[in-house]
Amino acid sequence: MSARQWGRDLAMGTRYAFAGGREGWTRALLTAVGVGLGVALLLLTTAIPNALAERDRREEARSDHTFSQQKIPKADNTLVILDADTTFRDLDVRGRLLEPEGPKAPLPPGVSEFPAAGEMVVSPALKELLASDEGKLLRERLDYRIAGTVGEQGLVGSQELAYFAGGKGLMKQLEGAASGARIDSFGNDDLGSSDPWDPVLILLVLVVFVVLLMPVAVFIAAAVRFGGERRDRRLAALRLVGSDSRMTRRIAAGEALAGSLLGLVLGTGFFLLGRQLAATLEVFRVSVFPSYLNPSPLLAALVAVAVPTAAVLVTLFALRGVVIEPLGVVRTAKPARRRLWWRLLLPAGGLAMLVPMVGQGRDGGSFNEYLVVGGVVLLLVGVTALLPWIVETVVARLGSGGIAWQLAVRRLQLSSGTAARMVNGIAVAVAGAIALQMLFAGVEGSYTEQSRYDVSRAQMQVQVPRGVETASAAGEFRDTEGVRKVTALNEGYLGGQRGDDGDSYVQITVADCASLREVATLPSCRDGDVFAVEGGEYDTDTAKLAKPGRTLWADSGDTTTSDDRWTAWTVPQDIRHAQSREDPTGDRRGGILITPSALPENLGSFASAQLYLSLDPTVRDAQDYVRNTAARLDPVVQPMTWQSIESNERYATIRTGLSVGAACVLALIGASLLVSQLEQLRERRKLLSSLVAFGTRRRTLSLSVLWQTAIPIGLGLLLAATVGMALGAVLLRMTDTSVRVDWPSVLSMTGIGAGVVLVVTLLSLPPLWKLMRPDGLRTE
Repeated sequence: MSARQWGRDLAMGTRYAFAGGREGWTRALLTAVGVGLGVALLLLTTAIPNALAERDRREEARSDHTFSQQKIPKADNTLVILDADTTFRDLDVRGRLLEPEGPKAPLPPGVSEFPAAGEMVVSPALKELLASDEGKLLRERLDYRIAGTVGEQGLVGSQELAYFAGGKGLMKQLEGAASGARIDSFGNDDLGSSDPWDPVLILLVLVVFVVLLMPVAVFIAAAVRFGGERRDRRLAALRLVGSDSRMTRRIAAGEALAGSLLGLVLGTGFFLLGRQLAATLEVFRVSVFPSYLNPSPLLAALVAVAVPTAAVLVTLFALRGVVIEPLGVVRTAKPARRRLWWRLLLPAGGLAMLVPMVGQGRDGGSFNEYLVVGGVVLLLVGVTALLPWIVETVVARLGSGGIAWQLAVRRLQLSSGTAARMVNGIAVAVAGAIALQMLFAGVEGSYTEQSRYDVSRAQMQVQVPRGVETASAAGEFRDTEGVRKVTALNEGYLGGQRGDDGDSYVQITVADCASLREVATLPSCRDGDVFAVEGGEYDTDTAKLAKPGRTLWADSGDTTTSDDRWTAWTVPQDIRHAQSREDPTGDRRGGILITPSALPENLGSFASAQLYLSLDPTVRDAQDYVRNTAARLDPVVQPMTWQSIESNERYATIRTGLSVGAACVLALIGASLLVSQLEQLRERRKLLSSLVAFGTRRRTLSLSVLWQTAIPIGLGLLLAATVGMALGAVLLRMTDTSVRVDWPSVLSMTGIGAGVVLVVTLLSLPPLWKLMRPDGLRTE
């Protein structure tokens, strides 16, 4: 067969799709909407690499200092910048204090001029938050006048909360404990260097992409077959006027091609619309600007070619067992039973590709990405191949029941393939989600660990700023709403020798008796006592240095005073012994514990102070009240919120990406299922009208439609759970992790899938009731 003949037949089918009156246009539009939703998500996927790269570029362009950065002298092109990050409820706020030291000081990206002291420029999202009633507590903390807005080039996302505030005397704070630097330009390239990725994390990324994209491909394949039964009956008319069976199939493929091409147009429109709406959305704390979402030209061209090609191939494959004759379509007779053997080859082939990597783990080198992708794809495609056979086999054996049940079962027995196609996408999505949840649950222990912090004793930690009395700061926090208890510990070190050459040091902790009991088990305690602590971790010098009468030396850190920077302290004769216990940070400290009145005045400035805060869980914004108090003491103080679980950053990023992608795929699943359901109802409107005209109750018909959806989805979810657990088990063995079925995830994923179908069914009831009218039998 020549290419010219193929082109002519496909073109005829394309014209046939749009020249068939309202019926043809309706079917083409439904196909285009279904395909368009899938194309929009595919285009979004092709734009993700560029979006991630652009976020990284902007983050690097605005980077201001690193820990390894060399110090530079003051000049007319230098800028002192301090970190002033904060958190509002569960939202991160990026903050910087700026003090230019000359007219050529570098401006941060997105900032047109430096804010004066007491002023700040803010991101649009932060400006909106501060202006709202929700932002009252944050306004108290960021007590600056808003003098401008940060431009897009200074932000990594449209919903990012960020500000730049003007300051004075920042260099003095920088010489203390504040985090920051003196810089002459923005954009350090140290961010580009990173550790190589763990093979298991790469495996997670590969599986996440396959699992999220497979349902999209399945929905596109199902969308091009909308209205299949009516189309086949129309094709019989073509046989009557002289076309042979092969030409008829090519014309049908051309009709599907028309719908897919229109779907490309609609999909591009959906994508462009979603691209503009992206700036207003934030999903799992991730936001982007529309300019980020530029699909790779090569990947976009691949989508433009692959979707129409798939439409043609799927249609030709679907018609392989349909005999279209001049007097009708032989599919209306009892169809031949589907064969099982070749359907089992797909999942078997997928397992065969994955099994060679079983036991490899993270120490066996990188997983073969082609085998991983191919194996997972074959297993998930196996779901779409097995489900029609399972639905056909089960519904053929269903017995009698009520009228609604009989109507549903008979309909499924006549067109089980159509019912299976509707739920294929849900089944694939659920199977992939179950496998991923099992994999994440299995490897989670390698990337998350119990925090060392004892969150039952304290939930936040604050470092007292230099120049602020510890007792005064502790009092401020005790008076803060939501704070139940404050443990204040002054910490420092004493050396066994005077000078920098000493090799033995002992830690000192200065606090009242109540606070000292948080770090040691004391026999008794009153102000004026001194204790030598035994049993501390990594403590080898306390027994040697904490002897009565021993002289120890404290270093003030002031290098301008030469030898005067060293202050002597003599261990008192009445020093007592105490046993170390875990402090709120989870450490066992050793050294010397000193109550306030036993500390000479000349040693007081050598200790840094940490406050450990226990909060009242019934006060909603207790953490923000603490942050506001800390900001009043010093704007650059960043209270630390303790967590009971600590996660690997890359692992957490992948899990967040999965959540974002899953939300998009679930939205696609719901929309596509609704379109498919409406198409099925449109196909059967005359039958529904006939049943109503003969006296069938609407409640009975509604219940039959529900059964027609519930039976295939129940079988599909059962198959999805089986395949998902099998795939999850293989992936776990590939990572050299023991197989454990995460039943809560299995049940939750199947429940979500069933919930989506239930919502779609409920949304389709109003159109169903509209179709169930006797006047639907009228024809022209």
